[in-house]
Amino acid sequence: MEQQNTIKSKLTLSGKGLHFGKDVTVSILPADANTGINFCRVDLENKPIIPALIKYVTDTSRGTTLEKGNVKVATMEHLMASLHFFKIDNAIIEIDADEVPILDGSSKLWVEAINKVGVKSQQGNRYYYSVREPITYNDEKRGIELSVLPYDGFKVDISIDYNSSVLEKQSFKIDSLDNFDTEIANSRTFVFLHEIEQLLKLNLIKGGDLDNALIFVEEELSQEQIEHLAKVFNKDPKNIKAEKGILNHTEKHFDNEPVRHKLLDFIGDIKLLGINIKGHFILKRPGHYANTEFAKLIKKVIMEKMIGAPHYDPNQAPVLNINDIKTILPHRFPMLLVDKIIEAGEGYVVGVKNVTANEDFFNGHFPSEPVMPGVLIVEAMAQTGGILVLKDYDDPENYATYFLKIDGVRFREKVVPGDTLIFRLFLTEPVRRGLVKMKGEAYVGSKLVVEAELMAQIAKK
Repeated sequence: MEQQNTIKSKLTLSGKGLHFGKDVTVSILPADANTGINFCRVDLENKPIIPALIKYVTDTSRGTTLEKGNVKVATMEHLMASLHFFKIDNAIIEIDADEVPILDGSSKLWVEAINKVGVKSQQGNRYYYSVREPITYNDEKRGIELSVLPYDGFKVDISIDYNSSVLEKQSFKIDSLDNFDTEIANSRTFVFLHEIEQLLKLNLIKGGDLDNALIFVEEELSQEQIEHLAKVFNKDPKNIKAEKGILNHTEKHFDNEPVRHKLLDFIGDIKLLGINIKGHFILKRPGHYANTEFAKLIKKVIMEKMIGAPHYDPNQAPVLNINDIKTILPHRFPMLLVDKIIEAGEGYVVGVKNVTANEDFFNGHFPSEPVMPGVLIVEAMAQTGGILVLKDYDDPENYATYFLKIDGVRFREKVVPGDTLIFRLFLTEPVRRGLVKMKGEAYVGSKLVVEAELMAQIAKK
């Protein structure tokens, strides 16, 4: 099992916000396992927290914006991409304004800062969702198509085409995030001049600079336009080109720097899923709106896993085998009723119990017609729930889950020798003061055989 990560020590970077031009200071602090990534607005009363999750995305028109209540944090995608590269699962990001600073227009400075302080492994397990079937987001009007296919890793093929005379069609591909720091991180944002003019009319991009973006010009500029832009960006007019091409004299870091930056944005936006994904992404003309809508679609597919029978492939290695389970649960023969955990994630697990004719209870229930006692199916379900509760504890052997209440139990089908019971347990409410509420389902094949609602107390032994 991979372990979760946080940063080793606090780091701080300062700069100007892209659109409002405010001076902003951001500090990234270590956080406990299972905390997730959280932004904290330290400039506001009570220092409100906004989790870096897709459900809090409210605006993607000029970057990706998170909002909870009336509190916002904008343009965090370059920072999130850096956290994605370093596999940082848990961090508190303190920020004293509503925009993450644009810095050099890429992720380069974030990568350098995190690399300097280092990453620390934690005891909590790092879980992945492996894509099992194609998921596709389409916007035909804008020529956008984003797909993800099954793949045991993080692979991306990306292309952009803006039908522009100065920005040609570009493509790029990666087989992993291993070279993000050298191949993607220093790819700067880009924009067309006509978009700049629209933003200026809205009194935005006050923190924009000719050094932190590639600005593409599709028509030759007049002297009046050059002088206007020089004034806006506080530059010598001589440093602004009149001809078509890139407005500033800045050299591109790569011939296909724009498409690499679009990949950088996607890596940051998909981090907002809050779930580690394994899949092959094929991206045609992505952008922040499409990225976040695609992420919502993926999240919907994942949540639909909570409906219907869980997928079980016996050829796949389990997440937890019987020896791993014994380190979490105190049960032993003949009362250990979970053989393996085949899937585990944020707030849910899927476990398996192989029912054989050698089970001791079949001697009396019933010799002539063996049927697994319903109370033992519920017990196996409860044990799977115990694994759900304790799987992320550093020392699960020092804790126990005592079930306080079981409601809504329904026995729909009998379970007999030769059946494979598949249990899905998921939290129905956040854990509060050691009190856990969860829903349990037991399947044989595609049939739901038992369901129940369970409440338990986590107690130290």
